[in-house]
Amino acid sequence: MTDDVTDGTGRPPEGAAGWRGWREATERALYGPGGFFLRPEGPVGHFRTSVHASPLFAAAVARLLVETAEELDTDEVALVDVGAGRGELTAGVLAAVPAGLRVRAYAVERAARPAGLDARVEWTGRPPEGVRGLLFANEWLDNVPVDVAEADEDGTVRYVQVRADGTERLGDPVAGPDAAWLARWWPLGGPGERAEIGRPRDEAWAAAVGSLAAGRAVAVDYGHLRDSRPPFGTLTGFRAGREVAPVPDGAGDLTSHVALDACAAAVRARGPVELTTQREALRRLGVSGARPPLALASTDPAAYVRALAGAGEAAELTARGGLGDFLWLSQRV
Repeated sequence: MTDDVTDGTGRPPEGAAGWRGWREATERALYGPGGFFLRPEGPVGHFRTSVHASPLFAAAVARLLVETAEELDTDEVALVDVGAGRGELTAGVLAAVPAGLRVRAYAVERAARPAGLDARVEWTGRPPEGVRGLLFANEWLDNVPVDVAEADEDGTVRYVQVRADGTERLGDPVAGPDAAWLARWWPLGGPGERAEIGRPRDEAWAAAVGSLAAGRAVAVDYGHLRDSRPPFGTLTGFRAGREVAPVPDGAGDLTSHVALDACAAAVRARGPVELTTQREALRRLGVSGARPPLALASTDPAAYVRALAGAGEAAELTARGGLGDFLWLSQRV
């Protein structure tokens, strides 16, 4: 990677062959015209989330929704699914909630409403204001575009610029609020160290939490904390079910892990905050991965097979080194 002259604003000058900061490039690739997430077919086939791994995940979120309703002492509660994809989680939760609990469901997504979605689901481009209930954001924050920074050979922290083919160069020094964020949350050391500047995610999460009048907000994502930041960042791509080099051409996903401790600090004034792993969170909600008793195979073989399959799915959702390592940021409002 080499240093190149920009116009002094961190942006490439006119005619600079398409050089952009990673935040702008990601925004265009994921959400611009023909962007990856706005295509009618959606991201199915490119990557798999906990929602797709097992219906046990939606059932666990349904139990969390019931707990939220009990805390609010109400039999009518809102479910706000932020980054809803094609509504898979929303539909799964509605199918799993017990009779007697009335749910006002909102799927928050920038793509168009998919055909065949449950008519009870309100499709919207932003979280509704002033609702009481559960706001749940599964693998949303990792797709909120951010800029990338890198320390050059002199130790100066600069924005990383990129073209549509994935070629990178270093731009202007990071300054202002971005520099302040890095100093607090992700200070860089020697040359070549990189960071994703998570300030836009802090702001996005604060806005999402601020939309709730009362209840609970939960963000689920691969994340990291200040004392264990990855020295070379986490920006990557996913295409056709495989992890690939990040290329902002709109043909695949672009994602990076989330500094969830910074997100937590941005909303701590709203109420109690808890940060835990998905393994711990799902076990509290009844997803344990424990094998069924062998005696069940003799008394009810069909039930044993079903329970064994469910245990396998639960084990995947809670596995160390996999989905179980996701972090859950829970905020009571």
